[in-house]
Amino acid sequence: MSDQLDNNQKEKGIEKEQLHWLLRIITLGDRFSIQDFYDRLKKGFVEFLIVFFGVLVSFGVESQGEDFGDRESNIDNLVGLRNEMIDIQKYTQKYMEENQWIRSLYNKLYDQWEQDKDSVFLFIDESDGLPYSPLSFYNNYNPFNPPRVVYEAIKLDGTFRFLGSEVGRFVNNTYDGTDLKYLMLNTDREEKVYVDQFEGQVANKWIYDLQEIDLYDTDFWIENRKYFQKEKFLKYNLFKRLGLWEQISEQLINYDVTLERNIKKLDSVIQVKNDEFVFIYWWF
Repeated sequence: MSDQLDNNQKEKGIEKEQLHWLLRIITLGDRFSIQDFYDRLKKGFVEFLIVFFGVLVSFGVESQGEDFGDRESNIDNLVGLRNEMIDIQKYTQKYMEENQWIRSLYNKLYDQWEQDKDSVFLFIDESDGLPYSPLSFYNNYNPFNPPRVVYEAIKLDGTFRFLGSEVGRFVNNTYDGTDLKYLMLNTDREEKVYVDQFEGQVANKWIYDLQEIDLYDTDFWIENRKYFQKEKFLKYNLFKRLGLWEQISEQLINYDVTLERNIKKLDSVIQVKNDEFVFIYWWF
């Protein structure tokens, strides 16, 4: 009997039937204990904090991971653009050499146009020692078209905005600037004007005045030498085209300077990006 009494005394709390209806809802078992309620509340609060901060940190780490991925992608884009600009500069400098060679060749032809010799329209090819006429390939032209694969890919995938406003401006100027557009226009559409005029003269006049037309036959230029010397339209066409080539030469020089400057800028930006430290903290 005394043992049962002791056990009843050890039982703490209020019987559930004596509780208010709200306390009955949150009471587990037959009795309500303040200490038990406090322990369970504290445990629940701790578990809530663990879950809450776990989710919060997960979102933070995911966000930092995305930022890190964007940063790495941005660096890759900058390196890709820098390398492509180097290729563009090589292409430009090679084009400059070709432009200089073609201007020198046709300037020489223009200067000796009136000389009284059968070979006035013929030069000797230094590579094989054979004669040829520069007018044989006068209808050729080479539009300036530098590589721009990386640039187009960056614009297409929507990561151009990650470059930043300052970098974006000089990169855009390199690939789509006004100076470049005029250079491409002069080497394409403007060049084609003189080519079309030349071919039109051949089709509309030479074909009726000359017995046989073969621009690649050296005898053709020798036999018809005096006819071509009197061909004022052809000489004027060459004069105007030489002026265009001179303008293109200046544009190429300016574009090469722009490329050199912007390559150095990209090198500087890439160096700064590589020197940055990014930390991602994982919370457990």
